Amino acid sequence: MKKTIAVIGLGKLGASIALSIASRGYQVVGVDVVKKRVDAINSGTAHLDEPGYAQLLKKYKQNITATTDARKAIEQSDITFIVVPTPSHKNGSFANSYVLQAVKNIGQALQKKTSFHVVAVVSTVMPGSSIKYILPALEKISHKRCGIDFGYCYNPTFVALGNVIQNYLSPDLVLIGESDIKSGDILEKFYQNLVINRPQIKRMNLINAEITKLALNTYITTKISYANMLTQLCDALPGADVAVVTGALGHDLRIGHKYLSGGLPYGGPCFPRDNKALTAVGKKHRIRLPLAQATDRINRSHLHFVIKKIEHYLIPSATVGIIGLTYKENTSVLDEASGLKIAQALIKKNYSIKAYNLPLIKLVGRIHIDKKIELCQTVEELVQQADLIIVTTRTKEYVSQITRGLIKKVNNTIIIDSWRILPIEKLPKSATVIYLGKSS
Repeated sequence: MKKTIAVIGLGKLGASIALSIASRGYQVVGVDVVKKRVDAINSGTAHLDEPGYAQLLKKYKQNITATTDARKAIEQSDITFIVVPTPSHKNGSFANSYVLQAVKNIGQALQKKTSFHVVAVVSTVMPGSSIKYILPALEKISHKRCGIDFGYCYNPTFVALGNVIQNYLSPDLVLIGESDIKSGDILEKFYQNLVINRPQIKRMNLINAEITKLALNTYITTKISYANMLTQLCDALPGADVAVVTGALGHDLRIGHKYLSGGLPYGGPCFPRDNKALTAVGKKHRIRLPLAQATDRINRSHLHFVIKKIEHYLIPSATVGIIGLTYKENTSVLDEASGLKIAQALIKKNYSIKAYNLPLIKLVGRIHIDKKIELCQTVEELVQQADLIIVTTRTKEYVSQITRGLIKKVNNTIIIDSWRILPIEKLPKSATVIYLGKSS
């Protein structure tokens, strides 16, 4: 018989994880302090724009309920996943306040439980947090001993917004930091039944797992920044093309193709803050981590390079169209999004901005966007109204829509293609395409 699972935190990540688990036949109890989220799940209404979420909720509604009562959820379940925010402090380190509030509720519920219950923190925390803060709080509040009366694991996920469900159910890696062997065994068996592929499951102690989570994310950002360094180099050298260079590099198995395209800076709610967090860990222990600092610095400077490139082709009072405001495809998240940052920089220089972003259009009225950014309803509408177009998305289905819009235009239109998705040979001659990372 499958265990009952509790998930504390029903935001974009937590709700998607809860529903993914429910879709695999588990009974899931979701917990959140925001009643609107709880009511949405209980009524079968999707409160997220995550791809696949609405369909799964409709299909597996009978497997998931939600409540604001964390203690009740713990009492009914066998494993609890904590998926709450860990916002950044000014020094870059992550705050544990929301995790510790969840731990307080769990600890109080564990006082009455007689069965062994595993608590797993999914939220990204600073190395050392489990041993120094989280476990002592659980033991103090529950009046029980970890490894004997209950279990604890640090179990961060490696998912991307816009692909959470797919990434969670088909992961490359399952990372389990365990307080004791029994807890690790329980969580490993859970994942063996949950996932639909056969990922590597790596078990280790808590501190190693906490470091691994930060290390993996910061390694990816370093790779992105390296590709963007090559983007700037190729942009400056006659005949150079970053797509050709990185395409060749990726065939070396020591490097690989993933995250090596070269284009825009990384963004989103996780990557930009992870190098700062790693730097903060180093400072705390009097260790310099210059690569983490350099990666963050390169990422910020690359945005300035992109904006300067755009400004080179602009004329006064031009109307700029941006296809893709969010930090990546299939999401409405604007955190550290290049498209939005480019728009804001150009607004300061008095350019008119029009934008197209499908997830944002669906959320008009429910999400705050700068009033000086006019959202167009279609790509064709944007293309017809803009003097210069910036493509920040890698969504190739926009190619035909851009082409249709250009056919209807008389005036020449400059297009800056950040990811080089537009085939010049298929576009009207009235379009001048500038590929980022390819000398022109």
